[in-house]
Amino acid sequence: MHKHRILFVCHGNICRSPMAEFVMKHLTEKADISEQYHIESAATSTEEIGNPVYPPARRKLAEHGIACKGKTARQLRADDYGRFDMLIGMDEWNIRNMRRMCGGDPEDKICKLMDFTSRPGEVADPWYTGNFEATWRDVLEGCQGLLRHIEGKHVMP
Repeated sequence: MHKHRILFVCHGNICRSPMAEFVMKHLTEKADISEQYHIESAATSTEEIGNPVYPPARRKLAEHGIACKGKTARQLRADDYGRFDMLIGMDEWNIRNMRRMCGGDPEDKICKLMDFTSRPGEVADPWYTGNFEATWRDVLEGCQGLLRHIEGKHVMP
């Protein structure tokens, strides 16, 4: 059985990309299809490597019954491009860095999370705004759209 291999990427891997990782895991569990997915997240920078999910991001996930225990930030590696079917960035800056770090995007695997919604653009960055609710809404909508994209329109977690 082919597993869908998804890597979510943001700048530090302590807010947006781990939120997306654990929201997506939660949605696939609710739909009883988690065994068909391998989901991780990574950073483009080295600033937070080894650090846990940022406490306000962890609290926002916990409000919705989603745990992220044990997750620590890691950096995107060039070989991740071959290991994952989709590499999903949170904003245009992430996308540029991902393409550079992966040596381009010859298989068209790199995309933005909000491209799977009715409002393409960037996932709100709570590092600057402090608004983790806006980030939660963007991540949830993006992950629901991504799951519909992969599974077909009939799946509504």
